[in-house]
Amino acid sequence: MGPGGLVLSLDIKEYRFMPSTESHKATAQPSDKQSLWILATLSALMAFASISTDLYLPAMPAMAKSLHANAGQLELTISGYLIGFSLGQLMWGPVGDRYGRRLPVALGLLLFIAGSAGCALSTTAPMMIGWRAVQAVGACASVVLARAMIRDLYEGHRAAQMLSTLMTVMAVAPLLGPSIGGIILKLGSWHLIFWVLAFFGGGTLVALYSLPETLPSERRNHAPLSGAFRRYGQLLTDRRLLGYASAGGFFYGGMYAYIAGTPFAYIDYYHVSPQAYGILFGVGIVGIMVANQLNARLVRNVGSDRLMRLGALMAALSSLWLAIDAWSGIGGLAGLVAPLFVFVAAAGLIVANSIVGALDSFPHMAGAASALIGALQYGTGILGSGLVGALADGTPKPMATVIAVFGVASMVCAFWVVKTSPQAGSETQGDEPAAQRQ
Repeated sequence: MGPGGLVLSLDIKEYRFMPSTESHKATAQPSDKQSLWILATLSALMAFASISTDLYLPAMPAMAKSLHANAGQLELTISGYLIGFSLGQLMWGPVGDRYGRRLPVALGLLLFIAGSAGCALSTTAPMMIGWRAVQAVGACASVVLARAMIRDLYEGHRAAQMLSTLMTVMAVAPLLGPSIGGIILKLGSWHLIFWVLAFFGGGTLVALYSLPETLPSERRNHAPLSGAFRRYGQLLTDRRLLGYASAGGFFYGGMYAYIAGTPFAYIDYYHVSPQAYGILFGVGIVGIMVANQLNARLVRNVGSDRLMRLGALMAALSSLWLAIDAWSGIGGLAGLVAPLFVFVAAAGLIVANSIVGALDSFPHMAGAASALIGALQYGTGILGSGLVGALADGTPKPMATVIAVFGVASMVCAFWVVKTSPQAGSETQGDEPAAQRQ
């Protein structure tokens, strides 16, 4: 028996699967020590969503020259990634509900490694876009199933707290990503960045064997995978799920407009160095980390819906501020950095609360629900980054306009589409692991 098998055997002994009043639920209750280790491992898995893009952001102008492409074509490498990420989640969610979490994550990591190698060997922009889509299909398995693992173990406010903490820890990846990418670019070419990503995928695949299986066989959905789309149809009829997914999704559209637009707005338009760009990008990530910690501390007493709406209001107001600065030129570079800091920080209040709000409605289909939410969110991200690429004119104006439209749309959904359930304001609901609530 290898190391992975030994760890799994210990987990089976140490985890207690307790019955619930709901026949579909028998949730593991991890100890504090196990929770800390699971949190650290899930943080590494969720980091794939950001590091696979953030690491090469400073290299985009250099890649455009090497691949003989313009800024709009290189911005489509982000859209291609989001297409793969969005569609891939629809596949991995039901697979994770049927076969458990660990095996699909391992298969996804293998795809990620292959996609990263393909990107490193690309010689044209279309090749890069295609391999980025393959890379994304692999990366999204880790992300969508890491969210489902949190839902396997926790509910309600406790799930929101754990997810906020998880997102704070994983924020180190985008915080360091552009800076590390800038350093790699200084030491070698942009190809080296993708080889580093392939190596990271291999290391995470090895580390996966220390992660326990959070979905035991008796809790798996054994329905045929052919019925997955029927389950998605069932989920799409739920207004609460659509409301939460739309509030988070429109915000994601603005976030990926920011990710696609800032390399050219900062580096090409304002002549910032790739290394300095990494610092400016990291400032926004610090804002997310602070907001996530505030969310984790306040969610039990204030309520996740209220905090989500506060974040959506922040996003709308800061995005309008950004549009005014970009079109008028007020403040120059600082006129972009300041409102973008507030906009990006709002992720700490919007993302975790919108995901948990949606998943709470379908605990017996957490994998499929997580996949659908992710697909809707990243699908909107495709639209946001694609619009920035299509409207690119060499100025920050298209980016700022797209962000403003999506920021306002997120606020509209958070305030007028999401309907809070009567239990949502309870201070005691969700403050314990699911296994303790009978």
